Amino acid sequence: MTLYAKLLEREKQGNPIRVGVIGAGQMGFGMISQISQIPGMAVKGISDIRIEAAQRAADAYNATATVKENILVSNDFKEVIHSDEVEVIVDATGVPEVGAKISLETLIAKKQIVLLNVEIDITIGPLMKKLYDAAGLVYTGSDGDEPAATFELYEFAKAMGMEVLVAGKGKNNKLNITANPDTAKDEAARNKMAAHMLAAFQDGTKTMAEMNLLSNAIGFVPDVTGMHGIAGNVDSVIKDLDTKERGGILNKYGVVEYVDGLAPGVFVIVKGQNEGVIHEMNYLMKKGNQEHHILYRPYHLASLETPLTIAKAVLNHEAAIAPLGAPISETVAVTKKDIKAGERLDGIGGYCVRGVLETHSDMKKENHIPIGLISGNVVAKRDIKAGTFLTTDDVELDQSTTVWKLRKLQDETFANEDNKTPILV
Repeated sequence: MTLYAKLLEREKQGNPIRVGVIGAGQMGFGMISQISQIPGMAVKGISDIRIEAAQRAADAYNATATVKENILVSNDFKEVIHSDEVEVIVDATGVPEVGAKISLETLIAKKQIVLLNVEIDITIGPLMKKLYDAAGLVYTGSDGDEPAATFELYEFAKAMGMEVLVAGKGKNNKLNITANPDTAKDEAARNKMAAHMLAAFQDGTKTMAEMNLLSNAIGFVPDVTGMHGIAGNVDSVIKDLDTKERGGILNKYGVVEYVDGLAPGVFVIVKGQNEGVIHEMNYLMKKGNQEHHILYRPYHLASLETPLTIAKAVLNHEAAIAPLGAPISETVAVTKKDIKAGERLDGIGGYCVRGVLETHSDMKKENHIPIGLISGNVVAKRDIKAGTFLTTDDVELDQSTTVWKLRKLQDETFANEDNKTPILV
């Protein structure tokens, strides 16, 4: 039975999937609006630190839903997580510390979790996946976000027996490594976004985090720290994202990458494994005689696709995307500006740091700090120049935060697996 057929059956039974949403910003609001139109699914609880945002989302849901719901609205996410009316939780906050608390609380409540919070997934996802598995629960990233959309193409190609050489996404915003909430304010207002969220897109952190999640899910790594980030189109990248020996820029295959010019799409570059497949690919793709081809999805629908993940988690006990095991890549903190000794650092999308992707082994070797740990009261120990990859010699991390404690547990849990780099085959 298809996913849609299963949803129709739940609708017919009067037993919709009961969803609780934490975070009613742009992503959360869009997803809640979409669920109002989906059979066999209902929003039963919404939490946001701004109670008016949660209420606005609840009102918008009931304004268009066929069946009006008595939605629990709260500024305390624990109320929604532990509500008997809710069976699956969506974290749409995008905040590492809040995400850590939500993931832990949802696990305690013995409910499935769907993440629209890549920031927490790249920080403690391997640990949480292990814990959720042990509890018989689904821990998953979201369909529609670039990592899961790319993962879907990757699995499509691998299931046909193709070799995947590169997997990645188009970047939606021009890279501006010094972007902050002030510089992003006007554009964010026009797009009805939070300024810090847009700043995280513009300074590259979101792209790094998304490819970090994909890396952890398929075993590919960044070819170089920060990836190459070339400009191109669906034809040019096939040649450019090839090895140096073949006239491209890559040191190796099996890498994640982003391209300026392919947004809002995602892609994989593939190679047929024998002469017959290569011939057929050339015939079908109509791009001349090539050994490599790009499989390209020209869109991703972000939070509007999240209900598909909710349905998969509840009805099929399946994840859209999740870590393979131990961390493979990390998004580490790099300063955007000069910072003075004693200055407090803000986190993702703020004024002080941006994220850069590197391998987990490089992070350990250089003692770099995952950007998700720039949370709480993080203070500079000394003057730090702009463009510095932060280490614990530079800053004092806040060890009282939930995300720090869970990250410490993750490091201990996977200590003996750090030198292993699995690839999903």
